Amino acid sequence: MNVRRRHISAVALAAVAALGSGALTACSSDSAAAGGAGQFDVVASFYPMAFLAERIGGEHVHVTSLTQPGQEPHDLEISARQTAQLEESDAALYIKGLQPSVDEAIDQSPIATKIDAAELTSLEEHDAGHDEEHEDEHAHEDEHAHGDEHGHEHAHDHEGGDPHIWLDPVKYAEVAEGVGEAFQKADPDHAADYRANTAALVKDLKALDEKFRTGLANRKTDVFVTTHAAFGHLAERYGLTEQAISGLDPDSEPSGARVKELQKIAKEDGVTTVFYETLVSDRAARTLAADTGLRTDVLDPVEGITDDSRGEDYFQIMEANLTALRTALGAR
Repeated sequence: MNVRRRHISAVALAAVAALGSGALTACSSDSAAAGGAGQFDVVASFYPMAFLAERIGGEHVHVTSLTQPGQEPHDLEISARQTAQLEESDAALYIKGLQPSVDEAIDQSPIATKIDAAELTSLEEHDAGHDEEHEDEHAHEDEHAHGDEHGHEHAHDHEGGDPHIWLDPVKYAEVAEGVGEAFQKADPDHAADYRANTAALVKDLKALDEKFRTGLANRKTDVFVTTHAAFGHLAERYGLTEQAISGLDPDSEPSGARVKELQKIAKEDGVTTVFYETLVSDRAARTLAADTGLRTDVLDPVEGITDDSRGEDYFQIMEANLTALRTALGAR
């Protein structure tokens, strides 16, 4: 379907990319060119983008995910084969700042339609509760004040906005609406389907937002502890405070001072649980839990789905996250 690029206006091309993430049913395909006749071939950076595109694009879009199931997306290194896929595709859908190798590959690719999902909503900067280890390096208060304006440019560097926008159902819905509009402009023959699919997805996301609001309304504490700072948008949406063992990068190691600070916070704020996730090591979480007499549980950043995931799609895992948060926060 690459030929379609030559017949779309510049404005539509910019939009198409948003539509970018295609059908999840095709995510395991080895070739972006494997889509059926008339489909728009899209490369999605990782699961949340692929899920979004599948729900909006439906049968009209074919998607290939650069990040395979079970692969930690922050660690992704683009292969030569994946670079070739990009060059043969019609669009790329990603979140700039989350996966540096994806950013570089897309920047260097001749692909006509490139969509940064972070451009479709706002990114705020979250300090994950005073992570001194990273404040010493980057997070001066005057820099925080300007995170919204430049956050999407360098989020992975911990200097700007938090890229984990899909963990806030409201922001994810904003991205969905932008992608839906882009699809409609780029492929007007199927605009009615894209419009209907977008509306259905946004309705489901609004319902999920309401479940979180009501489910967390009556709680004993606002504070929860996680392995890495993925849940800042979710915390801000529902009036919670995330305390992360590490920063935005799940591979970073906490300082001794940070561990002591978390031990103190756990005692003062009635923290019961240290959360870890399925795609990275739980060693830091279990060590902190053992030192503080707390229990551990999973809070999934929904960056990929495996056999260990507490659900088969975004909505099921987010509802499992809500259940885990309710227990940890003493909600009733």
